[in-house]
Amino acid sequence: MKTGNFRSPLFYMGDKFKLLDQLKKKFPKKINNFIEPFTGGGSVFLNINANKYFLNDRDKYLIGLHNHLIISSKTPNIFFKKVKNTLEKYGLSRSYEKDIIPKNLRKKFVKTYYAQFNKQGYTKLKNDFNSNTKIDYTSLYILLILGFNRILRFNSNGKFNLPVGNVDFNKNTITALNNYFKVIKNKKVKFYNQDYKKFLSKINFKKCDFIYCDPPYLITAGEYNKYWNENDEKELLKKLDDLNKKKVKWALSNVIEYKGKKNKILIDWSKKYKSYKVKSNYISFNDNTIKVFREVLIKNYEK
Repeated sequence: MKTGNFRSPLFYMGDKFKLLDQLKKKFPKKINNFIEPFTGGGSVFLNINANKYFLNDRDKYLIGLHNHLIISSKTPNIFFKKVKNTLEKYGLSRSYEKDIIPKNLRKKFVKTYYAQFNKQGYTKLKNDFNSNTKIDYTSLYILLILGFNRILRFNSNGKFNLPVGNVDFNKNTITALNNYFKVIKNKKVKFYNQDYKKFLSKINFKKCDFIYCDPPYLITAGEYNKYWNENDEKELLKKLDDLNKKKVKWALSNVIEYKGKKNKILIDWSKKYKSYKVKSNYISFNDNTIKVFREVLIKNYEK
């Protein structure tokens, strides 16, 4: 189904793009400051009208990419030229410009020819990126787009270690980038790279401010969720309780059931607020089959 929403050009794991129409119907009609403690790829804020945007994520590389794209929005031609030059230098697929996949490779690897074609160049780009002392965010963006399941994954030594994915730098990517560059120019955005508690503690909340939380999910198996435990879950829910007492409006996306597991902490806590079912599916880094599961949006306000 086509919508009037813009998708983030990061195409990030857990992106809420496909759920936006459902979520926006439940969001406040009037928003002063839009606040996201767990911004991720950014598809939500791109499609929300607000006076200002305060956006946070604990992943410094993710925030670095957002800031890089904001800077690039001022000179998009330079950005696209560097992307093209990098793709050509490393021999990576770029169907937005031309199809360079050999026919014999398509026949031999019917379902994985992009991965087979890009593997060598992707590995070389990854090695060159990791050997640089300064982060090249254009290269990191390409590694993300052509990487497996499109997540940012670094090892304990700070080296990017995502394998190549069966994906292509295509017209959809170019369209998403152009939309981002166009939309971001009209938004007063500020990004933060902090723990969400520190981030929220520094905000002077005003009338009609709205917080949207899409934290890691306690009971799912995604790469992003492995750093989240029961204590983290309880701390976040307590923080939302405190904000509710201060009459700050918020909405929380989360999962109450996944593959037979139930988030009892969340289920019990949610009974004091308004909870809505969200039609969704879930794909994890470790298991990229689609799993039907029970996602909800919990909010503390009427309108």
